[in-house]
Amino acid sequence: MSKTFISYIKCVGTGPKHNRDLSTEEMRDAMKQMLDGRAEPEQISAFLLGWRLKPESIEEYRATLNILDEQTKKSPVSNGLELGYPFDGKGNHPYIFSLAAPLVAPYGMTVVVNGTALQSSKGGATVHDICTTLPIPNNLRYFDRTDYCKPLSKLTNIRQKLGLRTGLNTLERLPNVGACNTALIGVFHKPYVKKYAEIFGDRYQRLMIVKGDKGTPEIFKKSHLWICESGKIDEIIIDPADFGIETPTFDEKLDKEAILEMIANPSETLQQIAKLNAAIWLFAKKEVSSIHEAWEMLNG
Repeated sequence: MSKTFISYIKCVGTGPKHNRDLSTEEMRDAMKQMLDGRAEPEQISAFLLGWRLKPESIEEYRATLNILDEQTKKSPVSNGLELGYPFDGKGNHPYIFSLAAPLVAPYGMTVVVNGTALQSSKGGATVHDICTTLPIPNNLRYFDRTDYCKPLSKLTNIRQKLGLRTGLNTLERLPNVGACNTALIGVFHKPYVKKYAEIFGDRYQRLMIVKGDKGTPEIFKKSHLWICESGKIDEIIIDPADFGIETPTFDEKLDKEAILEMIANPSETLQQIAKLNAAIWLFAKKEVSSIHEAWEMLNG
């Protein structure tokens, strides 16, 4: 049992009057102890729960991300765009990244997604399910966490038993394994936009944050999009109706097999949604000056 780690648990788990944020060095050490096994499973669970409830500070997030970077095996890709998906999947809509990726291949873009083998907590499918079950385009790269960050992967069982989202759920979405200069990540709520910009913004030349489908970076309906670049955040609104696309409707719950079938045999509407997202990717990578220009180019 790590006695030092107990002091970190006390920082996050003694209640509102006595909790405090950890310093950068304290957070770095706490994360190292979780990853190298010095902290016991019970201690890790206690810390992650307290850290979530405290809640996490930007300094703590960035210190943790720094340690994860040190443990992550990078595999740089050419002209990469990283998409930050929740690892626990979704069950309301199919994924569109494997449908959109071929559309940006002519522009030399490599699309990067990350994941691992988890049962979807939402009863649907995960990025891992898509990339290991269906054929994927040549310009789509899937990185599995068990390969690029084994120490973090070893915490999966503890985190699943805890049964709650923690700060690690946020950080694991953009590990930047592919050393991309551009990334898209989804948010559930607008207040998280500034937080995500502060956590991830300086890791990319351009970070785009989408109030997308269930926290994913995918747009299926009228959505807000924030562009983080050079310390500034600009907001735009994307509405599929402006591109002549009807908002698709699906059953409230889709299982894994239904999602895989929709991707393998996409409807015309789903293909149009994929094309709109591809246009957003081209705009993100500055291949065009606007999403409308990218849309016209993809339809040319």
